Amino acid sequence: MVWVCVAVFLLWTGSGRCTDKVNMSELIEYTAADFYEKLHSGKMIFIYFEHQVSPSISLFLVELEKSAEALQDYGVLVGKVNCNNELVHTYCTDQRVPRTAFLFRGGKEFLSFDLDTVFDVNSIVSEVLFAILRDEVKYVHTDADLLAMEKAARGRKDIVLGYVLSLGTQEHRSMMEAAYVYGSKYQFILITGGPVLKHLGVNESPHSSGVWFLHCKVHGGFMAPLTSERCPLTRMRKTLSTLSLHSFLQLMEAPLVSEVYEDPSSVQPPQFPYQHTPQVFLFSHPATKHLDLDTAVTLAWRLRGLALLLLVHRKSPAVKTPEEYNAAYRLPEKSLEVKYLTLHSLDEVMELFTLPEKEEEKEEEEDGEEEDLHFGNLDDEIWASVFEKRGQLPDLDSVTQLTSDNFLSAVAQSSLTVVLFYLKWDAVSMAFLGSFIEVAERLEDSEVDDVQMCAVDCGEWTDVCAAQPGSPVPFQPITVFPTVLMFRSHETAQHYRGMLGSEALHRFIMMSRAASPLLLSTEEDVTSFLQEVDQPELTAYRPDRVLGLFKAQTDTALPVFTEAAKSLRGNVLTGLLSDRLAEKWAADLTVTLPAVLVFPSWRSHAHPSALSLTSSAEELLTHIHTKLLPLMPELTVENLPSFLSLGKALLLLFVGEEEDEFGWRQNRALVEEMRRVVESGAGRMEPYLACWIHLGRTPAAMSVLGSYLGSLPPLPTLVLTHLPSSDEVYQYPLKGPIQASSVLQWLQRVEAGTESPAGMLDDDSWRPAVEFYDFLKAMDMQESDANQQQTAEKETNEEEVNVQEHLVAKEKTDDSPQNSPHSHTEL
Repeated sequence: MVWVCVAVFLLWTGSGRCTDKVNMSELIEYTAADFYEKLHSGKMIFIYFEHQVSPSISLFLVELEKSAEALQDYGVLVGKVNCNNELVHTYCTDQRVPRTAFLFRGGKEFLSFDLDTVFDVNSIVSEVLFAILRDEVKYVHTDADLLAMEKAARGRKDIVLGYVLSLGTQEHRSMMEAAYVYGSKYQFILITGGPVLKHLGVNESPHSSGVWFLHCKVHGGFMAPLTSERCPLTRMRKTLSTLSLHSFLQLMEAPLVSEVYEDPSSVQPPQFPYQHTPQVFLFSHPATKHLDLDTAVTLAWRLRGLALLLLVHRKSPAVKTPEEYNAAYRLPEKSLEVKYLTLHSLDEVMELFTLPEKEEEKEEEEDGEEEDLHFGNLDDEIWASVFEKRGQLPDLDSVTQLTSDNFLSAVAQSSLTVVLFYLKWDAVSMAFLGSFIEVAERLEDSEVDDVQMCAVDCGEWTDVCAAQPGSPVPFQPITVFPTVLMFRSHETAQHYRGMLGSEALHRFIMMSRAASPLLLSTEEDVTSFLQEVDQPELTAYRPDRVLGLFKAQTDTALPVFTEAAKSLRGNVLTGLLSDRLAEKWAADLTVTLPAVLVFPSWRSHAHPSALSLTSSAEELLTHIHTKLLPLMPELTVENLPSFLSLGKALLLLFVGEEEDEFGWRQNRALVEEMRRVVESGAGRMEPYLACWIHLGRTPAAMSVLGSYLGSLPPLPTLVLTHLPSSDEVYQYPLKGPIQASSVLQWLQRVEAGTESPAGMLDDDSWRPAVEFYDFLKAMDMQESDANQQQTAEKETNEEEVNVQEHLVAKEKTDDSPQNSPHSHTEL
């Protein structure tokens, strides 16, 4: 039912509602001023500069309008500029422009597309996402290339390999959308034919696209360590689409074999996200449990992606199935009905699920043959060459490469040194390296000479990145990649914890150049601090500000504020007032010195929030971050880490995308009602952070809500999660209206323990797949044992003979049938 709702939602969002079309058409129409404003907004822009409109251009503009809504979910703006009415230099005068669309990133032209390659909404979305993921999605030509990728991924990541008939198609778009969502979890590879298909078992040119999952990561449970040089693979048997690929990847995370000790009729049907997957039951006897387990694992590999396999232990008294049956299955459309079978081979099980599939494939092949007669392919050879060149390192001329020899001297040369620690084989590192270089070039173009941009390849200079405490290197060992550190003379290194994008990093660096706190001595200094930004590059950005008031520079509480100000550097502008000017401000605002004034960017500077000085910088920072938040903030991917860092439970309102103005007003009314919850609750709301999330602007919220509750409830939905004391998730009653008084009463019931949880948070501690093995320590122990053995040999020969006799006797005892752990196996 959940996936049906998701499918309906996806069809609804793309159904072309009249009011949305009008609004979207107006939104993508840019003036020259709009274009320059969007250019420096920090988002990617896909834009077309319109000259003369021909029939083919008219068709493209219709598809461009459709793509605006789709790319909005990925943070990409879409627009067009009418060069007959507006003038954008270069792009409204160049002769090549009428047949070209452009992608801008970080205020610069990033990529250009001939209109023949972006001819409809699918090709536009797939090519733009390809540009974003150009360092993460790999392209392979030969089986040797694939083997190299498998070796590189072994033990680290599983591989998702997609074959598409042509680039720019619906299937290509589905692959790119999946790579955008799962790119950090899996290694995505794209092929368009060639010898790789033969390795995958495809000997003829297929008429449809396909996906294969390569199990290269060592998994627990029944997934044995990899012994072959090739990774085991599973083919996705359904037609490639965004929903089918998402469902397939979810299935690949399911346990290979689940062991149960109750009758199949009592086993619960599969829960979210496997509720549409059949279940197959095999029965195990105590006398043949090893053989039964091996059989189950073998069958589970063949059923991978088709069904979930459960091994039922007959030794349990709860199993009532007659002995004549050795298998059973349950279909998702008949979730409570279990059918029992007596099978003689595994092939009989496979036929239950593969015969309908073969009939569907035959129909698809017939349809594909008809489509091939009138469907023209894209020029894949050109785009294949583009994929090949993506593995090359970007130009590092604007970034200083640091080594163990020049690290300390290079860091000491500048008042602010920004260092990126990266790995060449890490996709996220390489993607962020491009953004890092963009920032370096932007600083160089702006003639910013007090910032030095540097990088360390931690795969090559491990002695720098893994330096232990006590070494000359002024930071702890780097364990997360990519990592950015800020170095200043006589100060500890500062971590950059913002978004991995050029705009966010550039803003952080520019704000880090100012002193923190900045000493203010006159009224003009204070006015300038509160109303102006000294860097021209930040004029369009409204930063948060914090002002410390102290009676004198020798105030004992000043070090606490100074330490907090250094932690806020890059994100918040901090200032310091002392003596008479501080006393004047304190009198005007009726606060007692020392005090801290917080000026959030979303509120007028005439009404700051006043804080008293605390005993520690950490406590002061917590109070400052709380005051910087709006009363009911919107939760996004960008601000989620800062929200969680407050250590408060999230009172989270999920709202859907508005269909019309009525829906928009309804959502605003809900948000306002939640603001009243915070206001009326006052001190009772201190343990909670009330916020809301928009499923239209933040599509990932749909998966989050599903993971919280196990299914997708109707919207709006209010949940309480991330409680400091437990992993329980509570859901506000769906039948009751969301009103301030009712929500407060519900929270009171949760605190009293009378409300039942609706779900549990997943265990998000990412433990290693296998226990870490210290090879150097093991080598030292072996060397020590060898030395001891040599010493013992010199002391006596007779003792060695006795030891050998004892070992031989022990081996004979261990090999006896009574002590063999497999003496009763049926293998």
